[in-house]
Parts: sequence; structure tokens; C-alpha cells
Amino acid sequence: MTQEEGSSTLAWFLTGVVIGAVVAVLYAPKSGKDTRHFISERTQKSKDAVTETSKDVVEASKEMFDRGRKLVEDAADLFDRGRKLVRG
Repeated sequence: MTQEEGSSTLAWFLTGVVIGAVVAVLYAPKSGKDTRHFISERTQKSKDAVTETSKDVVEASKEMFDRGRKLVEDAADLFDRGRKLVRG
């Protein structure tokens, strides 16, 4: 997953959370105390999901960075080999 895809996924997830929370409040057949408790639980679950998604994005970014660094190192090594071959 690219960083752009991860950001887009996170944005859509957060949008869904907000819409879901609004709908839940509007159609809640429960008392105010029960509704607040429900919203509190859902908010905590959403926070946990966002935290986990953020960790996944960070981990994927680190992996991509490491792969990129390895690719640059390999390219530099090939360049040095080629230069040595040209010089004799």
C-alpha cells in the first residue's frame, strides 16, 4: 500500500466514523446516559482503529524506505563496478 493510498483509506475511514456517529445519535432509542456511553465506546474503538492504521502506514513507509535505500546502494555498487570495468 502506498502512502497516498493509506492516507486516502484513513480519510474515508474517519469520514465513515463521523457519519456513523451522527446517525447513531439521531436514531438512538436510548436514554442520554446510554447514548453517551455508546458514543464513548465507539469513539474509543475508532481511536484504536486509527492508531492501528497509523502504525501500519508508518511500518509500510519504513519498509519502503529500507527497500529504496537498498536499491540505491545496489545501484551505487553497480556503478562502481562499471566504472572499474571501463578503467580496466
